[in-house]
Amino acid sequence: MKKNPYREEREQLHELLTQFENLRNGLGNSFIEEDAFEKLIDHFQEKDDLPRAMEAASLGSVQYPYSGMLLIKKADILLATRRYSEALSALDQAGLLDSGDINLYILKTDAYLALDQQDKAVVLLNEALSLFEGQERLELLFELADVYDDYEEFDKVFDCLKMILEEDRNNEEALYKICFWTDFTGRNEESIRLHQQIIDDYPYNELAWFNLAAAYQGLKLYEKAIDAYHYAVTIDEKFDYAYRNMGDAYIRLRKYREAIEVLEKVIELAKPEDVIFEAIGHCYDRMKNYAQARFYYRKASHIRQDDSKLFYKIACTYFNEGQWESCIKQLEHAMKIHRHQAEYNLLMGECKSQLGIVKEALQYFANVVRVRPRSIAGWEALIRCLYRAESYDALVQTQFALNLTNGKPLFLFYKTAVLFATGKIKEAVLQLEKAMETSPRLLKKFIELNPAILQNQLVVDVVARYKRNKSI
Repeated sequence: MKKNPYREEREQLHELLTQFENLRNGLGNSFIEEDAFEKLIDHFQEKDDLPRAMEAASLGSVQYPYSGMLLIKKADILLATRRYSEALSALDQAGLLDSGDINLYILKTDAYLALDQQDKAVVLLNEALSLFEGQERLELLFELADVYDDYEEFDKVFDCLKMILEEDRNNEEALYKICFWTDFTGRNEESIRLHQQIIDDYPYNELAWFNLAAAYQGLKLYEKAIDAYHYAVTIDEKFDYAYRNMGDAYIRLRKYREAIEVLEKVIELAKPEDVIFEAIGHCYDRMKNYAQARFYYRKASHIRQDDSKLFYKIACTYFNEGQWESCIKQLEHAMKIHRHQAEYNLLMGECKSQLGIVKEALQYFANVVRVRPRSIAGWEALIRCLYRAESYDALVQTQFALNLTNGKPLFLFYKTAVLFATGKIKEAVLQLEKAMETSPRLLKKFIELNPAILQNQLVVDVVARYKRNKSI
């Protein structure tokens, strides 16, 4: 009957540990082979027993003084115990014995970085690149990329990943990483050229198609991005991130039905996420399908319960349908989380105004201009509400609005309307002339405030005179 391999290995390790104890205690003629010392060191490191690992490495180095491998193992333990200078000394000695071990350069890099000697780490790795080929050279390039990342030389991170992919077109780790660094550094054109070359050689590499699409998306070439994402999901129909990004590209193009279709695919393939539900809700919102928009906003809010913005978005759908009371209920939820948010107060004021609760509406509009004194929308809503309530305070507030918004022309028209309403006709006509000279396109806002104003001959004359002068 064959011996169990795992049991055999365990017995060998037990025998090796016994030999090691005998050697430590000077019992008998204990002799341990060089590769056995390596196994012992690995065993102690796995057990996180660094003192005994160091003891094994030291005893091994005494028994095999020309072993570069054992010195490298010793340096690894010294690094783990933060004895960086000693580790470098051991590695220098190991380098004299065996300069062809890649671990020598990786551990030296770690020591230099720990000592904040980034320049030495970069020089070392660049020199080492000429000594190695194949997988070991790629490993050094990844190490160099990490060094540049630590010291925020982000373009050089991209350069290292690009070099890796030029040597190994299908390197999965590099393909994953370069997508992020392309977006971070904005080097989309280079990424497009690189991934087109990869696709020419390996047309069924879905990650290359994805990265190509992401680079197009970074340049706002959304149609091209969508085409590339389609290739990615054709190769891998469960590539949920490709569907996710494709959905974003469709939204940018205002193709909301197509966006919904691919985002629903994300829901099928991956764990439900609030951002996906919110994005689908946004699409339905834009299509004026407010009930469906609410459905998905609510799904998002069940996952992200402390996000007041989602309650606000639900409130907006009710507002767009003229359901003022339902809108108010959602805003109350939002304002429990963020009471002073200007947008929430503005919408609440509009709802109260629609319901004829003018005093409360004015209070909410006043909150907006207090929080955002330069908010055009806040001042507009406040003055409009005061005007319709026939409040004399409207004139004072229009002047405040003009002062705080650097004389926005809209408030010249609103001031004109208030002056007419309060019987200050001459001043109103002068103000209207000034407003027409400043921004005639806002005349419609003036008329919306009081459509009957067009029956006033003085107003008609000013507008006609302006149009006449403009045509000359």
